[in-house]
Amino acid sequence: MEAASLATKPIVKVAALCGSLRKASMNRGLIRSAIQLCDESIEGMTIEYVDIAPLPFVNTDLEVDGTFPEPVEAFRQTIRGADAILFASPEYNYSFTGPLKNAIDWASRPPNVMADKPAAIISAGGGFGGGKSQHHLRQVGVFLDLHFINKPELFVLAFQPPPKFDRDGNLIDPEIKERLKQVLLSLKAFTLRLQNKC
Repeated sequence: MEAASLATKPIVKVAALCGSLRKASMNRGLIRSAIQLCDESIEGMTIEYVDIAPLPFVNTDLEVDGTFPEPVEAFRQTIRGADAILFASPEYNYSFTGPLKNAIDWASRPPNVMADKPAAIISAGGGFGGGKSQHHLRQVGVFLDLHFINKPELFVLAFQPPPKFDRDGNLIDPEIKERLKQVLLSLKAFTLRLQNKC
């Protein structure tokens, strides 16, 4: 029995949120690649993509007797059950997207289901590769009581050669895949470190 428990390693469960609702989104492609990397080469870590498209706009009139609309409750339960959060955040107007902000606002309704969770941000796009969206998301994370990893960072300059994504938004660049893997390994290690301190 003792040998069996020693052989059992903890599984870090990650909820992945994408700020873009587009099917061929490069940022959603980053999440797909992250899921594949976990399945193939990162032991002890699983990633679940959490679709934020079904969430209604935040409106406290929708909260009745302490309950939330069904899509919101399902979303909050998934976040609550995760050990860590992975954000894939495109940059819109120097910030992260409206749909992602809406999801965060629902998650933060009392009780805040994102509180005290480790997190990481990845992004792809033109200009700064989503860098300004990451910076703004980190600011919001302070109020949420999220604990972001600081290094490594991943800002994918999507439109610079060589090609980073195919026409369906799938990540095809081996170097970026390796950098993404390092982000995931850092998030895993940070999550386990925080759990061991509890």
